[in-house]
Amino acid sequence: MKTLDLKNPFGAAVYHEETVSSTFDYARRLSEKNEGHGTVITADFQEAGRGRLDRAWAANRGENLLFTILLRYADYSSIPEAITLRTGLAVSLAIEELFPPLTGRVYVKWPNDIIIDTRKISGILTETDGNSVYIGVGINLAQTEFPEQLGFKAGSIKQALPEGNFINKELRFELLEKFLFYLYAELEIPSAWRENLLKRLYKKGETVIFAEGSADSGSLIKGILSGIGPGGELIIIPEGENRECTLITGELRVY
Repeated sequence: MKTLDLKNPFGAAVYHEETVSSTFDYARRLSEKNEGHGTVITADFQEAGRGRLDRAWAANRGENLLFTILLRYADYSSIPEAITLRTGLAVSLAIEELFPPLTGRVYVKWPNDIIIDTRKISGILTETDGNSVYIGVGINLAQTEFPEQLGFKAGSIKQALPEGNFINKELRFELLEKFLFYLYAELEIPSAWRENLLKRLYKKGETVIFAEGSADSGSLIKGILSGIGPGGELIIIPEGENRECTLITGELRVY
């Protein structure tokens, strides 16, 4: 495991491995070794990458940005509210800064995806372990082919950019560096994260279907996606009603 020469405003190391089971696994090992708040592990390839709801996260070797950041807090109550959404906001801001042609086309899909136009290009997985928080992020950067079962859902930054925009694998680390600065600003400095998020909330003001609770619950709510609550909860106005409905667990069905 080598240390990358990247600026990290958290003041912690940024590590890199060529191949890992998952960066999540390595982050937990780093936690056991008492690595500090803001430590990052990134990898060229994950043999067992996963996303939310234990879905597999497949990515070609060296073409994408795959990492987990370890955050430490005094206790559970000290963890910043809506930490996954704020991470998504940091990802979207970093992408737009590094790739200006994408400005205005990058959205945060509740609760943990980043969309460019209509395609998912990034996923975020957050887990806690006592006073430690692990945030795994996968960003499709240069990959142009995806598993057939994903159909039109998945995409990459390279696919979204106009022709003639050059991407090489070293841009992964430049994007990571920008992300770390935005994440630090969103988590460590008082910010208007909710207002900024609402500007890029995917499907805001549109009709959506929300699967409430577990993936197989069968409880569906159709309505207008109204916004985000102060704790990161999704707000929908159900079809045929005037009242807002606050939702905490579930999934948006927008594809």
